[in-house]
Amino acid sequence: MFEIKTNAVAPATGRVLISEPLLQDFYFRRSAVLLVDHGEDGSFGVIVNKPIKTNISEIMPDLGDFDAPLYIGGPVDPKSVFFIHSYGDIIEGSEHIGDDLFWGGRISSVIDNIQAGHISPDNIRFFLGYSGWDAHQLEEELKKNAWAVTVPTLNELIHMKPELIWSGLVKQLGAEYNFWTHLPADPQFN
Repeated sequence: MFEIKTNAVAPATGRVLISEPLLQDFYFRRSAVLLVDHGEDGSFGVIVNKPIKTNISEIMPDLGDFDAPLYIGGPVDPKSVFFIHSYGDIIEGSEHIGDDLFWGGRISSVIDNIQAGHISPDNIRFFLGYSGWDAHQLEEELKKNAWAVTVPTLNELIHMKPELIWSGLVKQLGAEYNFWTHLPADPQFN
């Protein structure tokens, strides 16, 4: 493993965790996790850069032919659907994360608004499962340099191509992290 200094940005709701480049965990390898909540009791969020080859309408037929990709949100509760969006004004029960980005809400409100044509696949992302940390667990992982934290423009985050999110956010960390993007995804192939 290589040594880096821990970046000075603290985890908080609306910030993104960027996995260190040699982390080999299936879920978190080169992942970017949007923190939906962070507090003394723990943290949870969703991995925003791991799409799967399933469309949301395949697992939620009530959405009709709504053509939105589905993402791996994390290893916790992988059979449940979660979502982020920019429709806090029309999706009842949404929780504001930051900028114009919201978490969740009533699924019946999502279905009604999709059927009425008020929701575009470009402004909502669906996830299977979520990522979670018990109280102080994330802070311990940060001390071990498993993650760096950044403050992205959340409005851009929902529109970025998934394959560019990790490297794009690493560049936002600053010059001392640029080498992360040049390391092989699998160190065995170095």
